[in-house]
Amino acid sequence: MSDSSNFLISDTIENTDCKSLLDSVFQVLPDIFFLMSVDGTIKDYHCKTSSELYVPPESFLGNKMQDILPAATAEKFAYNLSLVKESKQLVSFDYSLEISKQVKQFEARLTPHPSSNDIIAIVRDITARKHTEASLAEKSNQLALLNRQLQTSNDNLLKLSRAVDACSSSVIITDNKGRIEYVNPKFSTTTGYQQAEVLGKKTRFLQSSATPAATYTKLWRTISAGKEWKGEFNNKKKDGSLYRARNSISSVKSSEGPITHFICIQDDVSHEYELSEKLSFQASHDALTGLINRHEFERRTDRLLANLKPDDDGVHALCFMDLDQFKIINDTCGHSAGDEMLRQIAALLQSTVRQRDTLARLGGDEFGVLMEHCSLDDAHRVSMAILKAIQDYQFSWQDYSFKLGVSIGLVAITKNSPNLSELLKHADAACYVAKDNGRNRVHVHDLGDAEIAQRHGEMQWVTRINKAIIENRFCLYAQAIVPLNNSHKMHYEFLIRMIDEKGEIIPPGAFLPPAERYNLISKLDSWVVTTAFELLETNPRFVEHVDFCSINLSGQSLTDMNFQELIVEKFKHTTISPKKICFEITETAAITNLSSATLFIAKMKELGCRFALDDFGSGLSSFGYLKNLPVDFLKIDGMFVKNIVHDPIDRAMVKSINEIGQVMGMHTIAEFVENADIKSILSAIGVDHAQGYGISKPLPVEEIMKAT
Repeated sequence: MSDSSNFLISDTIENTDCKSLLDSVFQVLPDIFFLMSVDGTIKDYHCKTSSELYVPPESFLGNKMQDILPAATAEKFAYNLSLVKESKQLVSFDYSLEISKQVKQFEARLTPHPSSNDIIAIVRDITARKHTEASLAEKSNQLALLNRQLQTSNDNLLKLSRAVDACSSSVIITDNKGRIEYVNPKFSTTTGYQQAEVLGKKTRFLQSSATPAATYTKLWRTISAGKEWKGEFNNKKKDGSLYRARNSISSVKSSEGPITHFICIQDDVSHEYELSEKLSFQASHDALTGLINRHEFERRTDRLLANLKPDDDGVHALCFMDLDQFKIINDTCGHSAGDEMLRQIAALLQSTVRQRDTLARLGGDEFGVLMEHCSLDDAHRVSMAILKAIQDYQFSWQDYSFKLGVSIGLVAITKNSPNLSELLKHADAACYVAKDNGRNRVHVHDLGDAEIAQRHGEMQWVTRINKAIIENRFCLYAQAIVPLNNSHKMHYEFLIRMIDEKGEIIPPGAFLPPAERYNLISKLDSWVVTTAFELLETNPRFVEHVDFCSINLSGQSLTDMNFQELIVEKFKHTTISPKKICFEITETAAITNLSSATLFIAKMKELGCRFALDDFGSGLSSFGYLKNLPVDFLKIDGMFVKNIVHDPIDRAMVKSINEIGQVMGMHTIAEFVENADIKSILSAIGVDHAQGYGISKPLPVEEIMKAT
């Protein structure tokens, strides 16, 4: 900093008020000032109150800073004093002190005195350095106090000039007309304007159109009345860019009373606003695609619903979209490919919907569009355009190319629409119907639609099932499977039942389909496995009496690694032999998940478990797949068994399945054995086991175990 800048204030402010004004500037700064000789002896100091000092004031004068402060801090001061003496340049460093049982952080700036060999030390408490109104008020009050505590010596004027120059906030001093008489270096750093460019100008060149004129009007009215004004506005830098300025402006009065100057302490808080805007964006937008997220989408939809008036005839629409075959891309090429595809789909959708529509990524491969002021017919046209755009789209990744489809559920929003939760359920239900009807189509929600009614019913079951899981309202039944000759022991199939809020038993046909559709079935499978193992562990006589017990597994559980680990862990902590456990999977689940089913069966058979293929014969390619599934039991689908007394074709089917199964080394079990005639024919055919109401109906497992 040049010597000329040390006399900056005295050169640019009228001499009449110079001393008074400069003292005001000195007193407002939150710093402690020391004048030290070259060996560190303190010759003079200035602070607002002695409570800010590490030791009483009388301990400073005539002593060295190194003798007063703790060893570590004293060593820092000594080192930096030597740097100042050698370099003749300003040196700054940080240190900490414990004052009044609080550890405070300080910033010290050491600079050579401009007209002597002394050293000026400026110390600032930076513990709570925050750009807040409180700090601005403190600075403004300190500046006002300086007006009453002027020093008369030229040395003090130079010290004060240095102090203001080193201030970390912009300091602007104007006359009572608003013409600039002084700005400190921080002002130039922030705005890009050098001091010579702004002296004599009014501050309006900093103003921007981003700040309402009323703000400036209120500002001048306040400070002209001698009051302090605090506030923020957007200022304009020399390069035209904007910055957010947080200000505290106060007046300086002469001894006669009139206002002579205004002092502004200003901080650039743009970074705070940028961070706030970034956090706000992240809270409302999807990080992958940049679209708004589910939370923001639901908030906007809810706002639209809230603004609908009873006499409002406007129509709006909402659609849910679920990409078809997205899982194939993830499984084939990995999640990086899936992410890139989602980004491309988001851009494609954005270019297809109307400009005013709200497009959101709801999660996974699901998207939503809120179409305000849009008839259902127009919304359907937009949906069909989306359908075509995705049909025409091809995703390429390395050597792979994929075609996608989309299932879209569309629902109108009118003054008669339900609340947000129900509206979203309607859109979700319509989307699922589109999937069920073959995918890659649009389905419009209609309360009179039987498919929609079924889907709503299933969605209500989801809530009931989740609540039953939380409240543990399930129980196990068991149904006997008997040998049709005397060479085998009896065994049982465990069957899950749900208990409703009134304690009544709910049959599996009511809750298992929605549980499977809405991905709750693995939780139920886990409950059955855990409960079955506990029952068998505590009933060793029953375990000894039966050949084995069967547990049904869903297709979802076959692909669930956590479920597989659950079974492995159960066997690690039980005395039950794996040979006593037989897992049943349906033919449809096995064929749909053939690779996973084969691996799962192999892993469980390594432990010693057995496997049964349930509902065999219901698939279109049963015999072709049978060779690839190393199962122990073949359960013949009941649709063939129940009519074998009167239907020769069904009888021939049962006979063929039985013969093929036995040739492959499997035992056969006939389901739906409802009477003695069926049982007799099955025995004559050579079927190994029978199960059905003609043998025994399902009973609570505790009853069966007690009777054993």
